[in-house]
Amino acid sequence: MHTEGNEMAGLKGGLLAMRIGIFLVLLVWTLSKFINPSQGSGIMDKYFGIAGVGTAVVVALGVLELVLILAFVSGSFKRISYGGVLLVHGVSTLVTIPAMVTDPFGHMLFFAALPMLAACYTLYRLRDHDTLLTLERPAPLATA
Repeated sequence: MHTEGNEMAGLKGGLLAMRIGIFLVLLVWTLSKFINPSQGSGIMDKYFGIAGVGTAVVVALGVLELVLILAFVSGSFKRISYGGVLLVHGVSTLVTIPAMVTDPFGHMLFFAALPMLAACYTLYRLRDHDTLLTLERPAPLATA
């Protein structure tokens, strides 16, 4: 039997799953900035066109990114943290589009960024409904 309560519980569970999944992907990318900052410098050069980024800058970006994704996974400061995750992932996806177009089979893993970007967008849009296991109190939802 479908009830509004069951549907909302399903929605909240789905949003939590998206939030955790997105967090796990971004956590690996963030940790790589600490474990192998020279790789981050190479990525900045190759995909963003910013040469000569020092490892200290990459580590500093890693710290900022870690703060952002921890706020995101905890459901804190949703407009800022969910929007920040959408922006960070959106920019990193956009810069890989030329590689996807010119050599799609050589860069097949880049295509996985597209559904994740859609998930980031969806989670941002539905952030007020994402209340399961969050630190932030749920915002009152407008009723029709």
